[in-house]
Amino acid sequence: QVQLVESGGGLVQTGDSLRLFCTASGRTISALAMAWFRQAPGREHELVAGSSWSGSLTKYADSVRGRFTTSRDNAKNTEYLQMNSLKPEDTAVYYCAARDDTSDHYFWTRPADYDYWGRGTQVTVSS
Repeated sequence: QVQLVESGGGLVQTGDSLRLFCTASGRTISALAMAWFRQAPGREHELVAGSSWSGSLTKYADSVRGRFTTSRDNAKNTEYLQMNSLKPEDTAVYYCAARDDTSDHYFWTRPADYDYWGRGTQVTVSS
């Protein structure tokens, strides 16, 4: 089993930056595909960014590409989401998710594809 805990969310203004953290326990993330999803009120989960187990394959939503960067530190068993130039439409609960997957050939994009989830951290961007 893998336990994921997100942190780093908060209330910021348009144009500000935030860095989200996803700390894992129970398993090493070095053998897991990791992803960040978000859910705004009244909307479904949306894939924001993610990386394959090796980090060689990454994926970003069109709405965040160039502004958000995902990375991981296997020694700290932590996944990061650096969010720059934040916009009000980025307001959502952000979730960290992990999948038992050591493939670098395909990146899974649906919430149902992921085995483990954190409880989320709220990000609010004021205009």
